[in-house]
Amino acid sequence: MPTFRSLFIAAPVAAVLLLAGCATGSAAGPADADAAPDAAASGFPLTIDNCGTEVTFDAAPERVVTIKSSTLELLLALGLGLEDRVIGSAFSDGPAPEAYADAAAGIDVLSDKVPSQEATLAAEPDLVFAGWESNLSAEGAGDRETLAKLGVASYVAPAACKGEGYMPNPLTFDEVFREFEEAGDIFGVPDAAADLVATQRAELDAIEPNTDGLTALWYSSGDETPFVGAGIGAPQMIMEAAGLENIAADVEDTWTSMGWEAIVAANPDVIVLVDAAWNTAEQKIAHLESNAATAALPAVQAKRYLVVDFPATEAGVRNVGAVSSLVEQLGALG
Repeated sequence: MPTFRSLFIAAPVAAVLLLAGCATGSAAGPADADAAPDAAASGFPLTIDNCGTEVTFDAAPERVVTIKSSTLELLLALGLGLEDRVIGSAFSDGPAPEAYADAAAGIDVLSDKVPSQEATLAAEPDLVFAGWESNLSAEGAGDRETLAKLGVASYVAPAACKGEGYMPNPLTFDEVFREFEEAGDIFGVPDAAADLVATQRAELDAIEPNTDGLTALWYSSGDETPFVGAGIGAPQMIMEAAGLENIAADVEDTWTSMGWEAIVAANPDVIVLVDAAWNTAEQKIAHLESNAATAALPAVQAKRYLVVDFPATEAGVRNVGAVSSLVEQLGALG
């Protein structure tokens, strides 16, 4: 049965549709004739097949809830005051980069984790922009069908789609940049998206990858069984662009569990450590150096560590910077 909050949100949506129907009438007047070309020129209505869910935007969203850092930071990077459309953010993986810090400062934080459906609907969004498909569930911000019935659109960062035919295999920078452009279309700022893509392409093209033929472990989390970057996701994309050979590249997934025995047998030349507030790079180093098996690895003994911030490990505006950082850190290792 719908809650009071659900009825409260759904009623204005229905009222708007009713008023729009009454205003239209049976014949188009001069104003209607003028409006149609304007709508077409703006790119709306826009229909997108997003992870297998068809989403139609009649206009650019004005009240957005973002879930995960990657979604919020993309809107901040697009600029043009899009931060004013973000009425709440949730489940951020850390503070926004310095370049976006001021814009992010005024945005309300709905939850440190995935917001509940109640908290999401209380913000009265017209769009929930999620970093993961799992963010949109009955236990999370609300399943997509329910949100749609309440007049709330939902959109998942395409790189996070898991369904067959939708999960990028492998993820590439071309796909990441395409997703920037798609977001630009959704928010009615295609020129800003084109500028962002052009800037990041130029930065990526200017990076000279390491040519030493080094192998690498991308160590994200886990003590007993480490969770590592596998062969088709952002870690693989970033390492490949930096000139590193991923020891888990043969695993057809974005992430995977990999036993310490297999890691020791692979004997990576360098170890990429994901630095997250809940599992820091320092904690991982302490574990590597206290574990008898991994402590004997040449990479551990020589402290051949590279560090990447967690928000840069998912498809988004930080990926190119992560490539540049890895190359710089490799140069510093000598």
